[in-house]
Amino acid sequence: MAKSLGIFVTNPDNFRHVMGITKAAKAKGSKVKVFFTWTATHNAKLPEFSDLCELADDVSICVDSYQKMGYNREDIPKGLEPKKMATQAQHGAIIEDYDCYLSL
Repeated sequence: MAKSLGIFVTNPDNFRHVMGITKAAKAKGSKVKVFFTWTATHNAKLPEFSDLCELADDVSICVDSYQKMGYNREDIPKGLEPKKMATQAQHGAIIEDYDCYLSL
C-alpha cells in the first residue's frame, strides 16, 4: 500500500466509497487527503462528513464550487476548518505531493 493517497471527489454519489477507501487506507497506515469539488461539495452537508474530517489527514472543499452549488461561503461545514474552504490548488497538492491519486 502506498504511503499517501489523494482522493479528488467530483460526484456527490460517491461519498460512501470515499469513506470506505479512506478507512481502508488509514488501516494500512497511509496518509489520506480528500478534496471535494463541483457537485460533490453537497457531501459537506451530510451528517457523516464530520466523521470523514476526523478520519482523513486532510479534507478540503473548493469554496467556489460550494458557492456555485448554492451555499454561503461563510457557512463552514461541520468538522471542516475555515482554512480548508480552499481553491483548486488543493487538487494540485494531491497531484504533486501524494503517492497515489484517485478520482471519484
